[in-house]
Amino acid sequence: MPEGDTVWLACLRLNAALGGQRITRSELRVPQLAGTDLVGVTCTEVVARGKHQLLRFDTGWTLHTHLRMEGAWRFRRTGERLPGPADQIRIVLAGATHTCVGLRIPVVEMVRTDAEDEVVGHLGPDLLDPAFDAAEAVRRIRYHPGRTIGEALLDQRNLAGIGTLYRAETLFLQGIHPRRPVGEVADVAAVVERARRLLEANKLHHDQVTTGVRRRGEEHWVFERPGKPCRRCGTLVVSEEFGPPGQERRSYHCPHCQPGP
Repeated sequence: MPEGDTVWLACLRLNAALGGQRITRSELRVPQLAGTDLVGVTCTEVVARGKHQLLRFDTGWTLHTHLRMEGAWRFRRTGERLPGPADQIRIVLAGATHTCVGLRIPVVEMVRTDAEDEVVGHLGPDLLDPAFDAAEAVRRIRYHPGRTIGEALLDQRNLAGIGTLYRAETLFLQGIHPRRPVGEVADVAAVVERARRLLEANKLHHDQVTTGVRRRGEEHWVFERPGKPCRRCGTLVVSEEFGPPGQERRSYHCPHCQPGP
């Protein structure tokens, strides 16, 4: 699933293409919106909320989308051939100069702009929000001290935007085992701040680099490196899945740099 910085960048590009523009082509290729036509309305802005995208229009309605695991946005000059395959296109929105195409997007729905909380109101503070409330994020994480820090960081109700990549890298850099209970983490605020800084550092480009090295294969400390030597100590990186039944997620850590609880 794309992390918050990837979604933020997609919304930045969507806003550059459609923000302030009158829609000249509108296709919402999902059954529940088959009769919805946005041609002639103006897109006022596109904003990210965690891993959600909100495309707001001057009619008082918002197009809410979520990429989940398979969705993606593609951009073309208006008039150019659309990216395909055609049966994977869910959204086509064009302005005067650019066309935005949503491929395989599983969540596509219209909501009243003044009722956006119905779809994003459950989210915790957004790590990439300029007004990010770190204290509130820490409070929410600490509310369940017996829960593992790894599970708490992925819970979008605690803080919005972090996924398995930034969870793995954040906890490695803080020297914390992903299964350590929240109540045993001495400085949750430092963990939250580390995650925020990592997303901020990567939000303006597609590369997600946490080591400071952009060479292929050297971008991450432990993420997707199971069985390879830790870049700090040489111990082999371990991978496992854990979480609530049915919601297990892949985790990575160094047994030496992140001692178990």
